Amino acid sequence: MTRRSTNQRGEPDIAAGERALRVFDLAIYRRLDGLLLAEHAGRRPGLGGELADVRIYSPGQDDARRIDWHVTARSAEAHVRTSVAEPELETWVLVDGSASMDFGTAGMEKRDLAVAVVSAVHALTDRPGNRLGAHLLGGVEPRTFPPHPGRRAARVLLRALLAAPRTPPGHGGLDLAAGLERLLREHRRTGLRVVVSDFLPRTPDENLSWVPPLRRLAVRHEVIAVQVTDPREAALPDVGLLRLVDPESGRTAEVATSDRRLQERYARAVADHRAVTAMALRAAGADHVVLRTDGDWVGDIARFLAARRRTARRRVQAFR
Repeated sequence: MTRRSTNQRGEPDIAAGERALRVFDLAIYRRLDGLLLAEHAGRRPGLGGELADVRIYSPGQDDARRIDWHVTARSAEAHVRTSVAEPELETWVLVDGSASMDFGTAGMEKRDLAVAVVSAVHALTDRPGNRLGAHLLGGVEPRTFPPHPGRRAARVLLRALLAAPRTPPGHGGLDLAAGLERLLREHRRTGLRVVVSDFLPRTPDENLSWVPPLRRLAVRHEVIAVQVTDPREAALPDVGLLRLVDPESGRTAEVATSDRRLQERYARAVADHRAVTAMALRAAGADHVVLRTDGDWVGDIARFLAARRRTARRRVQAFR
């Protein structure tokens, strides 16, 4: 895929977006189909939807957390709750569309990679009855795309995300923390939640402010945090005196990029921020995968999901 194309007025090139969608289809459906939902599930493993019945507890077979203590007290024998499985999965993707996502020095911009992730999520959850919705942060105001089933609805969603206007530098609006709060408040049905962002704060006060709402989100839902990065963000190139613009605040500064100590401080700061972000995501209970604009993002997602399934199997075996 090539970097996002725009017309003479700076608007997204819809024809280029359509070509990008075809690339997404070819890359994703051939390599990712079935990896997430090989065993169809519409909820968290081990939890059902509505109460169906109770039965006598079987040690070693039943989860002790499912014991119904009211029935147990009345009968003087341990009973567990059984639930009706929810066959449908409702997935919501929170897409960070802040100004820092309009950056890319490799095959695509970070915003394009975020749209590719939404396409991958649809391919992974595309089963009868399953629905996919999205919240887009940034732009003039946040946008909500209600969940719909089917591939045609997913393509409408992807076109809308590709055509979304860029966020002006210094624009306010909802930050990632507020977006997570909204996601938790408005969509309470248990399902899959995917957060796609570069996790770069717009201001120092916003750094890691998203951790508490993400932790609350992970208590109720399966949460996958997708961190999108670009190779030029990790190191400051030696290109002499450079005028830089902060995409979030719009502030400018002239930087002597040939300064070796400045390059080292910059690299350390980026590495420290990424390490802290990774630790915070794990502590919040979210699965974490890092994708690069110059990498094989489809392969990275496939490897992440394969590792995730192996970990889930080990947990089940250890519990038994």
